[in-house]
Amino acid sequence: MEEQLIKGRRKEKIWTKDFILIVIANFFIFLGFQMTLPTIPLFVENLGGNDQLIGYVVGIFTFSSLLLRPFAGNLLETKGRGFVYLIGLAVFVLSVGSFGFLMSIALLFLMRVIQGVGWGFSTTASGTIATDLIPASRRGEGMGYFGLSGNLALAFGPSLGLILANPNILSFKSFFFICAGLGFVALLLSSRINYKKVERNQEKKKVKLDLYEKGALKPSLLLFFITVTFGGIASFLPLFTAEKHIEGIQVYFLIYALALMVTRTFAGQLYDRKGHQAVFIPGTLLVLAAMVLLAWLPNSAVLFTAAALYGLGFGSVQPALQAWAIEKAPINRRGMANATFFSFFDLGVGLGAMVFGQIGHLFGYSSIYKAAAISVFISILLYVFFLLKERITMVEHR
Repeated sequence: MEEQLIKGRRKEKIWTKDFILIVIANFFIFLGFQMTLPTIPLFVENLGGNDQLIGYVVGIFTFSSLLLRPFAGNLLETKGRGFVYLIGLAVFVLSVGSFGFLMSIALLFLMRVIQGVGWGFSTTASGTIATDLIPASRRGEGMGYFGLSGNLALAFGPSLGLILANPNILSFKSFFFICAGLGFVALLLSSRINYKKVERNQEKKKVKLDLYEKGALKPSLLLFFITVTFGGIASFLPLFTAEKHIEGIQVYFLIYALALMVTRTFAGQLYDRKGHQAVFIPGTLLVLAAMVLLAWLPNSAVLFTAAALYGLGFGSVQPALQAWAIEKAPINRRGMANATFFSFFDLGVGLGAMVFGQIGHLFGYSSIYKAAAISVFISILLYVFFLLKERITMVEHR
């Protein structure tokens, strides 16, 4: 019986023309974004900023994205997927392209707010569009494949960004033009997608601005405590390795992304068959181990080991939690479920960057990853609490 169910599930096609287009478009926008991720701190330094200002500039981007996601989620269900996605991509392209003209941290801070608006719209929409196109019985697997496009960009983006942003190769102005150009390619590709149409009766309803989807809260909260670690890595690991004279930060991002891609090939299928119980604890333990190694960080070998562990762990947990969030939401609330999920993602990254900027300034970079390890441990405790509460509720209803 189980074998017949699996064969039936395999007959449902994932790789349609529209799904391929959203995957490729997602790759290009993430490539443009990932190239700026480790270079924005260097740009702030070039403008005369310190660790605290780096944290604020990195964090404000995710907070502006966070504030716009609920609005984007409602627009996805009323104005349509394409409307939100195309506007988000256009705002992202224009904001990133403007970075090269900025001469002060104050203006950069403002444009990072605008970039966050574009990022919030585009990433909320892209996840929802992918969800529309993936068969329900293969959602975990399909979201894993969709996530691979972002992981592939991550494999090359940070390293390529650190190489190209070198003053001996490109000026910051030329570099940011290239990043914006990649976003423009995503915009062109996305214009060819056949988007799910908004139901007429739903479109006539008065727009009610919801802040979250209740069914997505548990997995989103767990994600928050994990993505806090990402704020510490993206913002301060290049500076930490430079301070310790440890080489290979470009290799770190490459190993991390390759580990993510390897994990995506099986973690989604494991979720579809066994549920989040088979994925979450092993994945978070790997992330926890990576944070401990980064806090220690004696040499490049430990740096690369941490990259592999972090990639395997985060690559397992993130698509499983996203599939869980979507699964618990009504069909007409998928847009809001994705908005809730990525809002907590943004909140974790943004809060992590800001808080870790203060921790790094006061106690040193090593303390950042000690605090990040504690955050991951809190996520594990919360997960166990949710499971126990769920089982108690089931017993009471028998």
